Amino acid sequence: MGEYSKALSSYERSLEIKKIALPPNHPDLATSYNNIGLVYKDMGEYSKALSSYERSLEIKKIVLPPNHPDLASSYNNIGLVYDNMGEYSKAISLYERSLEIKKIALPPNHPDFAQSYNNIGAVYYNMGEYSKALSSYERSLEIRKIALPPNHPDLASSYNNIGAVYDNMGEYSKALSLYERSLEIKKIALPPNHPDLAASYNNIGAVYKNMGEYSKALSLYERSLEIKKIALPPNHPDFAQSYNNIGAVYKNMGEYSKALSSYERSLEIQKIALPPNHPDLAASYNNIGSVYKNMGEYSKALSSYERSLEIQKIALPPNHPGLAASYNNIGTVYDNMGEYSKALSSHERSLEIQKIALPPNHPDLAGSYNNIGNVYAEKGEYSKALSNYEKAQEICKKSLPSTHPHIALVKRNIEIVKNKM
Repeated sequence: MGEYSKALSSYERSLEIKKIALPPNHPDLATSYNNIGLVYKDMGEYSKALSSYERSLEIKKIVLPPNHPDLASSYNNIGLVYDNMGEYSKAISLYERSLEIKKIALPPNHPDFAQSYNNIGAVYYNMGEYSKALSSYERSLEIRKIALPPNHPDLASSYNNIGAVYDNMGEYSKALSLYERSLEIKKIALPPNHPDLAASYNNIGAVYKNMGEYSKALSLYERSLEIKKIALPPNHPDFAQSYNNIGAVYKNMGEYSKALSSYERSLEIQKIALPPNHPDLAASYNNIGSVYKNMGEYSKALSSYERSLEIQKIALPPNHPGLAASYNNIGTVYDNMGEYSKALSSHERSLEIQKIALPPNHPDLAGSYNNIGNVYAEKGEYSKALSNYEKAQEICKKSLPSTHPHIALVKRNIEIVKNKM
């Protein structure tokens, strides 16, 4: 936090001097507002960042020719803030405006093109449009390989981002090798407590969590958190991510009270740092709901899951995988409460979205078929249960390592149903 406040007071002092010494629309004033915006963005204070960046842009529009690269930079920065605020359509249009100017103003393999494609990829990633994200990120990487030295931090960023898409597509081995490639470069290029190293440890931890290797995941998440405590201000949104991820591992390990306290710590930070309908708040309510569900506190679980779904309906496109996860979770609670018809319709709603949003062998589809199978099994409709469990098993075998706990779970469900038929 100290470094941010030092930077901020230095930039603000500089601005005061410039206001006295320079004419009102001097380009140096635009630079000052831009720098102040950058610090606020890094502190997670997005509305302040936005007003500083927009003030900078106003001055640039007056003093610069219409296709000057500095205008592209302003549109890009404003887009970045909207992306962080979860306002994805605004972010995309600003990033594309920035890219159009760059196409006129810059030579074809300039590193700034890579930044534009990278940022557009990031928005598509946040919207759950993984194939579009992948093509934008790969376009960015191609340019960076031509334009930059081999251990430049921006290459690390590209490998990291492509890894994140593969992680969400359930292609864990590809994700792991890309994340590790990214980390290798960061270790060479960055100081030891740089926030980007924290991000790498976090991402590698996430893949291990998805692969069911929980102790590895936990130690990586904690390594990430230690760096953040040194590098970031106390209520930065990235802390929420760390507590959230640690909570997820504890939940999977069955340590529910630890999970709950981690998730609630995450939510407290998000309420301070983010706008009220940000997708990350939805994720926190969802996670708290999942712990209550596992503890058998179904009414608490349901209200958390429904709070999550309300936010997602505002914040996300209608076929986003996050909505599928919410319907799936609500369905599971209804199943546990013995309300089978409500459970079935929620799980089927989830599956419909997943079929549109995800690749055909994604592990989340297996989860949906398994859950639909569970409801039919509870209803005593064993042949319907079996066919859904078998679909789940087929996908699990293609998409998960053979030691993953979900494979054993589905196998056990099949055995139980066969014994009852």
